[in-house]
Amino acid sequence: MSGIQDKVILITGASSGIGESTARVLAEKGARVVLGARRTDRLEKLVREIRDAGHEAHFRTLDVTSLKDVQAFIGFALETHGRIDVVVNNAGVMPLSKLEDLKIDEWKRMIDVNIRGVLHGIAAALPLMKKQGHGHFVSVSSTAGHTVYATAGVYSATKFAVIAISEALRQENDRIRVTVISPGVTESELAESISDAGGREAVKEFRRVAIPADAIARAIGFAIEQPEDVDVSEIIVRPTANPY
Repeated sequence: MSGIQDKVILITGASSGIGESTARVLAEKGARVVLGARRTDRLEKLVREIRDAGHEAHFRTLDVTSLKDVQAFIGFALETHGRIDVVVNNAGVMPLSKLEDLKIDEWKRMIDVNIRGVLHGIAAALPLMKKQGHGHFVSVSSTAGHTVYATAGVYSATKFAVIAISEALRQENDRIRVTVISPGVTESELAESISDAGGREAVKEFRRVAIPADAIARAIGFAIEQPEDVDVSEIIVRPTANPY
């Protein structure tokens, strides 16, 4: 029996990329997935496909930059299933640019989604998990959370923050598991958020070695399916050909 079987697993940013693949992989392993994102048309299609395959899935519109929205998402899952076992903080944006370009609105957006989104997931679910006496947060960082390169200063800062927040959360709770997943170059729509045309093309070239999103989904599944007394604190998953 899978260590994922019947677990109630919430996934943010589930409408595409890593979030979508994680929903499919975990549902196939027997999880009851609850999916959140802004693009509900995609979520509706994904949930329908998961159900048609004989698995359980629900969805709700979600903007992780709103604490009230995240609280409502948690409440929806609790009302549907009576408990929450895992929250996968996956939603993220990556509008890369040089600092001298002063794309301040894009900086704010990254901070709001990549940092506040994770904090909102923790704030909404942590009290419930502590009351239950168990729970698991899986937050998606990046290899950019381990190193910095030109055009990625703010993005890297947000992903370093995910690691710092997760480590503090782990140290502060001895009955709640905390995992950070740091993907390298992975197939996703993140590059489409880059407003600079030259930068967008450069990233597309860089992403020629990208691994499929289900490689990250399998890593998330591995961390979740471990026994409750085993915490997989961090996994870095990247292409063999990736130098970073």
